[in-house]
Amino acid sequence: MTVIAEILKSKPDAKVYRVAPTDSVFDAVSLMADKGIGALLVMEGDAIVGIITERDYARKIALMGRTSVETVVRDVMTTSVLCVRSSQTSEQCMQLMTEKRLRHLPVVDDGRLLGMISIGDLVKDIISEQKFIIGQLEHYITGSR
Repeated sequence: MTVIAEILKSKPDAKVYRVAPTDSVFDAVSLMADKGIGALLVMEGDAIVGIITERDYARKIALMGRTSVETVVRDVMTTSVLCVRSSQTSEQCMQLMTEKRLRHLPVVDDGRLLGMISIGDLVKDIISEQKFIIGQLEHYITGSR
């Protein structure tokens, strides 16, 4: 079973992109588009105060007739941010994401932000683990090395 610390180490770009609560939603969405990501942490100094996602944009800007240039992140961000520890397993995080309908989880140990994982990171890890197990079973059944 893979722990989140291993997934963070394997990510090609482990940087956590962030915005301030006073930044415009337009700037946040532009950064997400530029980096090819679906969420940004909203930070005040080292403190996580929220998260803004593509889903927040779709539901709280586009569908409500607001403009992303005139709206600040604070007005549309999700404030209840669930975090995980680097020692948790991919299965534990997948269960949490499924139950809470989340796509992104910040990884925090002892109050320090280490990274962020997405559901895509977890799916990739689980598929890799399953391929390995299938290969081992095939070798066991056929007796090949």
